[in-house]
Amino acid sequence: MSIYTIADLHLSFGTEKPMDVFQGWDDYLYRLEKNWHNLISDDDTVIIPGDISWGIDLEQATPDLLYINSLPGNKILIKGNHDYWWPTKNKSNRFFIENNICSIQMLYHDSILIGKTAICGTRSWFYEEGDEGSKVYRRELLRLKMSLDEAKKLQPDEIIVFLHYPPIYGEYIYSDYIKLMKSYEVKRCFYGHLHGSSIYAAFNGQYDGIEFRLVSADALRFCPLYVPGLN
Repeated sequence: MSIYTIADLHLSFGTEKPMDVFQGWDDYLYRLEKNWHNLISDDDTVIIPGDISWGIDLEQATPDLLYINSLPGNKILIKGNHDYWWPTKNKSNRFFIENNICSIQMLYHDSILIGKTAICGTRSWFYEEGDEGSKVYRRELLRLKMSLDEAKKLQPDEIIVFLHYPPIYGEYIYSDYIKLMKSYEVKRCFYGHLHGSSIYAAFNGQYDGIEFRLVSADALRFCPLYVPGLN
């Protein structure tokens, strides 16, 4: 029962948005599926923190969700900035039942326990002073706190946070998120969102007692990353 993660699948089975046109994304579906089948068993769990489907609504995203459901393992989805299709919790529950989707869970400001590990997360956001982005930033911070509060109730051995946006990027350090994670004794945080040349500017390493790692699909060469247990 192992945990893996990979973000930014950017699937487009239900809409015309091919990723192969971008450098490094050639044959990405073949590579993703091959690596997934080589690594993941039905007892494993894969966390996908954001930008899952290019569909603009649930109907367009359906083929992508069915594809994810067909892959081995259990999957936990977290919303990304391009996931416009993302439904309410009640609607997603109905949708999964109607489409016989049984290997996918969606994280809604709550926490999911895998063994002794609590999985938390949210989309997060970049803070931009004086515009609507600041409201979104604060709302996402509150959602992360709600997720962490739920995790504490589960009494896990470890809480791992998965975000879509990076908490650290270049000269920007989103200290509110880092302080919040530290207050819940989070030691590891995985994030996505960054592609192409941005991958080389990503922060991978330890900052203020937390280990950060970029897990966007192209950064991982379309191979899910194993998340080992806490040492």
